[in-house]
Amino acid sequence: MVSERKTCSKHVGVIGAGPSGLVAARELREEGHSVVVFEQSHEVGGQWLYNPNVENEDPLGKEAFLKVHSSMYASLRLTSPREIMGFTDFPFLVKKGRDMRRFPGHRELLLYLKDFCEWFGLRELIRFNTRVEYVGILDYGEFGKDLRWVVRSKEERCEKVVEEVFDAVVVATGHYSRPRLPSIRGMEAWKRKQMHSHVYRVPEPFRNEAVVVVGNSLSGQDISMELVYVAKHIYLSAKSLDISEGLSKVISKHQNLHLCPQINSLHEDGRVLFVDGSWVIADTIIYCTGYSYSFPFLDTKGIVVVDDDRVGPLYEHTFPPSLAPSLSFVGIPRKLIGFPFFESQAKWIAQLLSGKKALPSWDDMMKSIKEFYHSRDVDGVPKHNTHDIANFEYCDKYGDHIGFPHLEEWRKELCLSALRNADTNLETYRDSYDDLELLQEAHKSPHFTQLEPKSLPFSDPIN
Repeated sequence: MVSERKTCSKHVGVIGAGPSGLVAARELREEGHSVVVFEQSHEVGGQWLYNPNVENEDPLGKEAFLKVHSSMYASLRLTSPREIMGFTDFPFLVKKGRDMRRFPGHRELLLYLKDFCEWFGLRELIRFNTRVEYVGILDYGEFGKDLRWVVRSKEERCEKVVEEVFDAVVVATGHYSRPRLPSIRGMEAWKRKQMHSHVYRVPEPFRNEAVVVVGNSLSGQDISMELVYVAKHIYLSAKSLDISEGLSKVISKHQNLHLCPQINSLHEDGRVLFVDGSWVIADTIIYCTGYSYSFPFLDTKGIVVVDDDRVGPLYEHTFPPSLAPSLSFVGIPRKLIGFPFFESQAKWIAQLLSGKKALPSWDDMMKSIKEFYHSRDVDGVPKHNTHDIANFEYCDKYGDHIGFPHLEEWRKELCLSALRNADTNLETYRDSYDDLELLQEAHKSPHFTQLEPKSLPFSDPIN
């Protein structure tokens, strides 16, 4: 007779009620843990909770604690088709009276997360309007044994800081809030308007302006494409002038959209000088230069550090070997199909905390991290791209730690077909596509047929 490993229940604090925090709370509770979720906003959604009020935010986002978490702009639509986005047991279904497009606007994803929250009864676990100010190790006895965590939090309209002790903390604060800025000569002296896309919301304020958009990332392209209808000129400054066919088509279609090389320097008279010697006079510079990882509340005595956007050391992007499994991170990896991956992270964390699963030894985890860093170096991947995965195989292997199902082939194929379509048809790929056979295959799969649509909750599209 096989004796079952005895499982135990832990008191766990989860920081953030965005996609990764919600699925972490769901999995932890499912595994028998008691859970408190801290959320600084008034609602779930994290990044997907659109906030138009950016007037009081530092335009370059340089303060330690940002006032605004979400970086969503008003017109933002998904860059992936909705079919691939859902958690494994909760498909992202089309609902009457809501945004029924395959690539819907950000609000539709927020409503999906609210539905998820209601369906699994997670709201009762969440403390809204509560900001975590400090997370630190409770004085420990033998290092690495039964670590516990002090969490200090503060409710928005209350001066009192509440201090509690948790057996474990899951950090799920996202990675699209803290602006990552380039270092450009003359940036400090440039007197005109400079901002990061974190605080960009609508194109209207830039009417008749000459705008330099730095970075041709997804947001750089998106923002440039909507500025063409209001701004006098948009100068899109890119690291490489070797651009996609899709972006090429957009630039040739709009006479006021110009591709420029990297910026060499900024000058007090409003000049923006590019590395090829050309220059323009600009009214505004918008930095679409991405985001940094930031955990201003977390004190690990220097064990976990963010070094040029490498959060480390982390075993499998999730566990700091000296502090795991009592401290873990969900949602650090980028460039993957996010929700199913966060779900697999959450399941592993929950099972480690209950004792159902165990991590490798400290030595083995550190060795694995060193080998991973080395492989990134060999492949010439810059340090700040450490957590960019872009590899389905990795997600499947990650899931194998807990027997999590591999990504369905249709999910992978729909993801790739959207990327290919965006590459050639940047302006139209969200509304015009040729993957309908794949789509039919997806809709017939167990992922979509597992729940009776009529039984699914509906979030009120107005509230």
